[in-house]
Amino acid sequence: MAIEMESMDKKIERINELYRKSKAEGLNEEEKKEQAALRSEYIANIRANLRGQLNNVNIQEEDGSITNLGEKYGDKKTH
Repeated sequence: MAIEMESMDKKIERINELYRKSKAEGLNEEEKKEQAALRSEYIANIRANLRGQLNNVNIQEEDGSITNLGEKYGDKKTH
């Protein structure tokens, strides 16, 4: 997990570098494609993390039973 976080941190750093460069001087086509790919990967990662958290939410019903929202509404797979 630490390696994955480090890798994502580096990707976020690169996204920010490309953003700053786009504002300062613009990006060439290759850099625009890289930026789009990194942003898509970042968004997919955020969605997968959120889905993982939501799939593990339990609520206690009025009758005292516990309902796992991931089992009831979601799929247990992460993207």
